[in-house]
Amino acid sequence: MHHFQCILQAQRCLGWGPLASVSWLLLRTCRAHSSFSSTTCPGPEGQQEDGVREDFSSRLATGPTFQHFLRSASVPQEKLASSDVVDPPPYLTVDELLGRQRKVYLETYGCQMNVNDTEIAWSILQKSGYLRTSNLQEADVILLVTCSIREKAEQTIWNRLHQLKALKTKRLRSRVPLKIGILGCMAERLKEEILNREKMVDILAGPDAYRDLPRLLTVAESGQQAANVLLSLDETYADVMPVQTSPSATSAFVSIMRGCDNMCSYCIVPFTRGRERSRPVASILEEVRKLSEQGLKEVTLLGQNVNSYRDNSEVQFNNAVSTNLSRGFSTNYKTKQGGLRFAHLLDQVSRIDPEMRIRFTSPHPKDFPDEVLQLIHERDNICKQIHLPAQSGSSRVLEAMRRGYSREAYVELIHHVRESIPGVSLSSDFIAGFCGETEDDHLQTVSLLREVQYNMGFLFAYSMRQLSKRSATELCGRNDGNLKVIFPDVEMEDATDSGLRVRAQPGDYVLVKITSASSQTLRGHVLCRTTLKDCSAHCSPE
Repeated sequence: MHHFQCILQAQRCLGWGPLASVSWLLLRTCRAHSSFSSTTCPGPEGQQEDGVREDFSSRLATGPTFQHFLRSASVPQEKLASSDVVDPPPYLTVDELLGRQRKVYLETYGCQMNVNDTEIAWSILQKSGYLRTSNLQEADVILLVTCSIREKAEQTIWNRLHQLKALKTKRLRSRVPLKIGILGCMAERLKEEILNREKMVDILAGPDAYRDLPRLLTVAESGQQAANVLLSLDETYADVMPVQTSPSATSAFVSIMRGCDNMCSYCIVPFTRGRERSRPVASILEEVRKLSEQGLKEVTLLGQNVNSYRDNSEVQFNNAVSTNLSRGFSTNYKTKQGGLRFAHLLDQVSRIDPEMRIRFTSPHPKDFPDEVLQLIHERDNICKQIHLPAQSGSSRVLEAMRRGYSREAYVELIHHVRESIPGVSLSSDFIAGFCGETEDDHLQTVSLLREVQYNMGFLFAYSMRQLSKRSATELCGRNDGNLKVIFPDVEMEDATDSGLRVRAQPGDYVLVKITSASSQTLRGHVLCRTTLKDCSAHCSPE
């Protein structure tokens, strides 16, 4: 028998931000088929007749093939017209993908992008034959469109799932089993944890997987869990016309781009929504025209970093002109070149209906070149309101946040905006208690608030995540294989000085006996402090 032991550098568990989450696909190992877009796992028994389940499972196990994956990938999703019928995977028929008038109940949490995502998801399901209901009790499918930007947002969903558990249990013996799905950012971030922790969840769909909802729900009907959390480099749902849920609405959100490339150190968006990609100008203008024809009086252009919009779908505009940033601002990524920019889009959208007000959110301060500010000033129907997220008034904290600007550059932009757009209304976001923030840093943020005198502000306490909170009782380090190892912070023998009892300090090498493991972390109890040279004697097999 061998003791599974390791040498590691001890360091105290620090408060990491949500950036630690990394996107991955393989969710469960129990029934991982050759489909690159999902993984299915056994669900509760007794939900389908055995014959039906065995027939479906046998077909599921035989496909899809690698050729099917290549064939599906050969046609970019943006090229598909909304009326096109995509071939079903080999293990499903066209009829099996239909909703058969099952009723869907949708709940939306979080940002405006999730509101738009709900409309996109419903548009896709509606075309597949599903019906929508506002009555939770009569729903056959409950889908929660989730947010993951702060811990409180996720806890709201966990609480909601506990509420729905009783409803699902009650439905098991009454009629068609109730199916529950988690959509959006929380599905993308937590993936396997949701499926394992809440066995009642039948499907997971990330923000780029809404086209796959009919297939995921069909797989779930067989009694298995199904998931698709693939992030895309080109998915913008340009051909999917969102379904407005309120017939009396006077305003609407129009998604113009998805994802974010800024990589701010506190933000999880690049990992839950992927890289930036912009929807073609033509499809945006078509949607805005239809909304105008319906009598809507206000449209908000929507994106994670809305004013970094860059449509490169038309080859003639892919010249070598670099992106023009606000003065004194920089990016964390290579300067982008070519394409139609936000100023062009804003110009075209504002011309569609002079009586339709145009807004946009959420922007980054770096993407306010003079041409954008001048256009806002000139057009009567572009609202003279700009959201300029500062996040902090301290240049030191802004650098730690990887925001790409100093306090001085931000204040200069504020003055320039007010000179360019007289009477402009300004709003901002701020994070309090960021890692390493001092009282002086906080006071600099307070002074910025007083100096700018925003019309509105959104202030949030920094949100930590699981395994990232400070621990007073545990230490962590990494072994030779670069795996994280967590162990109690207790006194131990010092192998270099017999009889001496010590506690590990950052930079020490310690010998740890591993007692348990998760998918990414090892746990154990500490044996002694040692050196790399002396460790071989302790690690010999017994």
